[in-house]
Amino acid sequence: MSELTAGTITTLEVSHKAPFGYFLTDGNQEVLLHEHDVTEPLNEKDKLTVFLYHDHQQRIAATMTIPTVRFDAFDWATAVSQHKKYGVFLDIGTSKDLLLSKDDLPYESIYWPQPGERVFCSLKLDKKKRLFARLADEQIMQTQSVPAPETMQNKTIQATVYRQLEDGIHVISEEGYLGFVHNNEQSGTLRIGQVITCRVIAVKENGSLNLSMKPRTYERINDNAAKILTYMNSRDGAMPYWDKSLPEDIKKRFGLSKGDFKKALGQLMKENLLYQKEGWSYLTKDQKADQEHHS
Repeated sequence: MSELTAGTITTLEVSHKAPFGYFLTDGNQEVLLHEHDVTEPLNEKDKLTVFLYHDHQQRIAATMTIPTVRFDAFDWATAVSQHKKYGVFLDIGTSKDLLLSKDDLPYESIYWPQPGERVFCSLKLDKKKRLFARLADEQIMQTQSVPAPETMQNKTIQATVYRQLEDGIHVISEEGYLGFVHNNEQSGTLRIGQVITCRVIAVKENGSLNLSMKPRTYERINDNAAKILTYMNSRDGAMPYWDKSLPEDIKKRFGLSKGDFKKALGQLMKENLLYQKEGWSYLTKDQKADQEHHS
């Protein structure tokens, strides 16, 4: 008969009651079903389907709670605590938390999941047959995803970080869309398991998304600059005004002093949204596209 192994689901028979639970047997080996892992009244000779794990003394123990995270099944598990020496402990529904080893996490702990955040994982054994969490790789996440429709362009979504690369992060949205946030489009330090709010800046042919956490142009600029952009957009991206226009012309068209008008133009040029040439101001190509998406 094969050896009982942590992480497996098996059927065992109740051998006898103990002060702190029940001993179960496969006819060859006995394991403890601790009283806090018992979910219904038991009698000797009852046959039970149980999940096997290592207790705090690293002995094989049993629980009647069958987790959805298994060797052959991935699911979301919630981070319970961080230990810099070991990694992150996860709640998979059993009485003993599962370790996601620091060897499978980014080198710096600031990128590790914080308590309450979730990771998509299954189970694995190390060489000593100890049970650990296995993070889902790109291939697994592909099987969990659905292609995003083109109508997602410029929409705002919630997504969970599941992978970090040198040039950016990979996320999966609540709807199951896969996305990528380049370093240039990120805000702050992002962790595995963190839920972020971002907007869709491109829907790729394969249905994955390019995302940005940065605000839209009209959210970055002040009211005066927005007024100028709106006017220019109504004129196909060009206007016969620049920073040397007469104060009375500026006041009549925009209701702004020349000083405020020049500040607004300066902000738009600093954001690379506008340029000036021979008495006219023009929207850059990127700004025209952004305005069209918003309109």
